[in-house]
Amino acid sequence: MIVTPIKTDRVEAGKISLKKLLDESLLSFNEGSILGITSKVVSLCENRVVPIGSIDKEELVKQEADLFLPKSFSPYNYAFTIVKKTLIANSGIDESNVGGGYVLWPKDPQKTANEIRQYLVKRFALRQVGVLITDSSAYPMRYGTVVIPIAHSGFLAKKDYRGQPDLFGRPFKVSVSSVAGGIAAAAGVVMGEGTEQTPIAIITDVPFVQFQDRNPTKKELDSFYIPILKDDLFAPFLNSVKWRKGGQK
Repeated sequence: MIVTPIKTDRVEAGKISLKKLLDESLLSFNEGSILGITSKVVSLCENRVVPIGSIDKEELVKQEADLFLPKSFSPYNYAFTIVKKTLIANSGIDESNVGGGYVLWPKDPQKTANEIRQYLVKRFALRQVGVLITDSSAYPMRYGTVVIPIAHSGFLAKKDYRGQPDLFGRPFKVSVSSVAGGIAAAAGVVMGEGTEQTPIAIITDVPFVQFQDRNPTKKELDSFYIPILKDDLFAPFLNSVKWRKGGQK
């Protein structure tokens, strides 16, 4: 797998459309490649920024969350939130590399991922292309953030090994590999999370990816996520607290 970062001009809220940014940033794009792009840049292009001082940040976090725990639960003053089937701090709201404001998650990241895939297909006359919209998150018991996918399009997001024999002929029982997660993490390391100014990456040489010449179906999307607070490996921890309903505007 080869990840090539794409340098862009500094993206500011509402000053450039996503299409124009891609027009200017992508000189070429080949069959069987995946485009990675950060959720922050998507949000800036969508002008999903709330001025600091216009609303209490804690209230904004609650509004953007599907479920939340107050920041008093965290020793670092972060609210634990679940947004769009993803466990993330502070509803994914960010203040870095913005120049003043709270950057929200994209309004509909899956819709945007599908639109980017269609853009690539049309502009470069391709069929098999993938798209990943990414953000950084944290894992329990590990220092540092890891980039995760919050939307994908154009390829199968996971590989199911269950039922297949292992090296000793025993069937795998629970092994499902997150293809989208692995690619997002690798792309995130290359794109960086500081002042690199490379929020786009082209991922090539991915023989392990099963491309699709269409958007993912609802069934495929649903199968990528574990129902909120159910059937999860970490359900005993997630269910040990009383989550509160967000989205109250």
